[in-house]
Amino acid sequence: MKQRPNAGKQQGSALIEAMAAIVIFSLGILAMIWLQASAASQASDAKYRLEASFIANQLMGQMWVNRNEPDKFVGKDVGVPGLPDGKRTVVRQGPQVTITVSWKAPGEKVTHRYETVGLIN
Repeated sequence: MKQRPNAGKQQGSALIEAMAAIVIFSLGILAMIWLQASAASQASDAKYRLEASFIANQLMGQMWVNRNEPDKFVGKDVGVPGLPDGKRTVVRQGPQVTITVSWKAPGEKVTHRYETVGLIN
């Protein structure tokens, strides 16, 4: 049986193609895992921002209802339930009230803040 002259040069090319396909597939899977982790992180961050907004607006509403006693709500670094390491600060300067809600998400070093300003007449 006579062997073709170029047959020896192509031996192993299928193995190289298969290895390249596995590398490309693995990179795609890793990218999808990273996207999933990033989406979960963004969703929890949005949840914390929403909760901080709700807390600040609810407090502003309470201040409006009790506008004869605005200093009752003034305080610095008061604990806030519902947020990790959550604190609120209320500063009153005449009729202007500034409410700052801060929190630190688990595993993060940076402290996030939500601030709202309103007038209590």
